[in-house]
Amino acid sequence: MNLHALPPSALRGEGMTSQRARDRLVARLAEEGIRDQRVLEVIRQLPRHHFIDQALHSRAYENTALPIGHGQTISQPWIVARMTEALIEHGVPDRVLEIGTGSGYQAAVLAGIVPTVYTVERIEELLRQARRRFRQLGIENLRSRHDDGKLGWESDAPFDAIILTAAGDRVPLKLLDQLAPGGVLVAPVGSPSQQVLVRLRKSADGDVQREELGPASFVPLLGGIG
Repeated sequence: MNLHALPPSALRGEGMTSQRARDRLVARLAEEGIRDQRVLEVIRQLPRHHFIDQALHSRAYENTALPIGHGQTISQPWIVARMTEALIEHGVPDRVLEIGTGSGYQAAVLAGIVPTVYTVERIEELLRQARRRFRQLGIENLRSRHDDGKLGWESDAPFDAIILTAAGDRVPLKLLDQLAPGGVLVAPVGSPSQQVLVRLRKSADGDVQREELGPASFVPLLGGIG
């Protein structure tokens, strides 16, 4: 297990933000089908309340999505856990690209397992806040960039795995091109009213196999920067 140590100050909390609250969340995730102990342990350690506004701290360890401003949300813990589990099920990738930093929570979960995480966010203010959280938590194996996520991170491609935290009607070809042979991409795909979580596997000769993992509900995947 490649957990990165968090400073004690990051783990302190009281009442609804305490370690006991995180333990209850992890127990619920396990009851609802999350099996990978690496994923559960990272979520047990990571203070989700640091990734949302203080006014919502009392709801931080509910298994629900919460608003983070700019029309975006922090995904429910179950979907974060499920996507991470799907990404590492057949081996931990060395380098992962995340499209849609948002609050930074999904990237931080990945950084607790994966050696190097790259994350791209189109909304500058959200990225600024996420970077501050990464510094406060002492997360050092994570690189971030303000850019159009549909373009990926071409200068550092290919990536062993790619994860999208916003849904389009299809996965941009630009991102599939940046997935290494043998790599895995996990993403929600579909319209705002009907989405499915998919896992794409790229074979050594470039063929892509698609597997549906279940229903999903994410904000739209948008281009450009803000």
